[in-house]
Amino acid sequence: MPKNKDDILEVEGVITELLPNQFFRVELDNGHIVTAYTSGKIKKFKIRLVEGDRVKLEMSVYDVTKGRVIYRY
Repeated sequence: MPKNKDDILEVEGVITELLPNQFFRVELDNGHIVTAYTSGKIKKFKIRLVEGDRVKLEMSVYDVTKGRVIYRY
């Protein structure tokens, strides 16, 4: 995990594929494809994510192939 707040990127994208165990394939606005999982708040409040949803991701600057979905628009 990142050590401080400066090591986190917030980006937006669209869910393109649903994977098992609450994982998603997300295409970012810049065209990159990343694998993302849901944050605890989204699981807690049972917010359903489906293909085509626009989401906000939180990513580490050290590994830009993975992210965490923190908001659904």
